[in-house]
Amino acid sequence: MEISRLSVFFPAYNEEANIKNTVLKAKEVLDKLRLKDWEILIINDGSKDNTLKVAQSLSKSDFRIKIINHEINRGYGASLKSGLYNSSFEWIAFTDSDGQFDFSEIINFIETEEKTNADLVIGFYRKRQETLFKIVTSKIWEALVFVLFGLKVKDIDCGFKLISRKVIEKIPPLESERGAFISSELLIKAKRAGFKIVEIPVSHYPRKAGKATGRSIKVIVKSFSDLFKLWWKLR
Repeated sequence: MEISRLSVFFPAYNEEANIKNTVLKAKEVLDKLRLKDWEILIINDGSKDNTLKVAQSLSKSDFRIKIINHEINRGYGASLKSGLYNSSFEWIAFTDSDGQFDFSEIINFIETEEKTNADLVIGFYRKRQETLFKIVTSKIWEALVFVLFGLKVKDIDCGFKLISRKVIEKIPPLESERGAFISSELLIKAKRAGFKIVEIPVSHYPRKAGKATGRSIKVIVKSFSDLFKLWWKLR
């Protein structure tokens, strides 16, 4: 299927040092793709720094750059839901706003979709630029998801994905907000609905500025709570 219209969104929490560069690089790539239309959504999740001000400046410079603002911090899951449910076009891509991914690799996602007719093309890290603790805990999480739901992918939580809008329209509404379960929930529900998932490798680079917030005790506990709630509901 030829992808002609693409929505791209970036979840952002306290990313004033990174968001401008991330969005401008994405804009440059999207212009080169010669799509019929595209949009960029910046999901500001109650940032306490100047992320919103930077986003507003970017939006004023191009009408295709839009902002969804959460007045308070609601969590990564809430940001993904805001992006997925408010995207305008038939294909949706998202990646992190911290600059650790090379958005130009979206070309590989699009080419893979066209070759395989996948409904979701999801990235897995060639080499993950994170601490050993994060890598190990991610692998434990993936093993648990496989045991409970039979979902086997190389990197459940890799933050670079391309998704057909029909997936979001057909699967049961996503529920996770505060925890990091959202990506697993999306893939579990897509797999159960019979959608085709294809994986491709992506580059991952060290964070240059700011601080990641996805491994706090509160987030971890909420992620496991959401995991077992969905398992109980689907069993």
